[in-house]
Amino acid sequence: MSAPLLAVLDYGIGNLHSAHQSFNHVGADARLTADPGLIAEADAVVLPGVGHFGACMQALHDSGLVESTLAAAADDRPFIGICVGMQMLYEGSTEAPGVAGLGILPGTIDRIDTSSEPGLVLPQMQWNELRPTVADEPLLAGLDGAWMYFVHSFAAPATDDVIATCDYAGPVTAAARRGTVWATQFHPEKSARSGLRLLTNFVDLARAGADDRTEVPA
Repeated sequence: MSAPLLAVLDYGIGNLHSAHQSFNHVGADARLTADPGLIAEADAVVLPGVGHFGACMQALHDSGLVESTLAAAADDRPFIGICVGMQMLYEGSTEAPGVAGLGILPGTIDRIDTSSEPGLVLPQMQWNELRPTVADEPLLAGLDGAWMYFVHSFAAPATDDVIATCDYAGPVTAAARRGTVWATQFHPEKSARSGLRLLTNFVDLARAGADDRTEVPA
């Protein structure tokens, strides 16, 4: 069984090496790259990110990878955004007013509302239980009730794209999907065995997609 080629977008910011190494650990041929040709050829694409929404978007623009990122998310190959990489997929964020996101997913990232529980602090920096909101989601196979590691103060809106939440003064978007674009607010690469299971699920999606594209009609 061949290892699918994963392009981990190297735009000079975020948890790039951690995500890169974790995908290799679960059986992918993951390559940290800023090469548009390799990104276009990859079986799946990964957009990691940590830190400030505006800084990450600026770094992606400075790297010249916006066009390649949009193309990869639009052509039916598995694509995943992680942490701020997830937030960058949306139209914008109140963390950086006036800075446009990629607009692949609809809505605006907003600060988590903890006003109902004044004792909760931001960022949410803890393990939290994953609560899938749809049945038979392949990225989350075997992960109902799993604990994942979160570090964030801002979160995605509660749209129809949400596939999992966690509880932090109420439901908070933990994962989303639109077509072959997935996104996780938590860090699977820092989430021990459960995180490795999710990464394995994504690699399996990449492998299946690669097999479908190379299948020759009889």
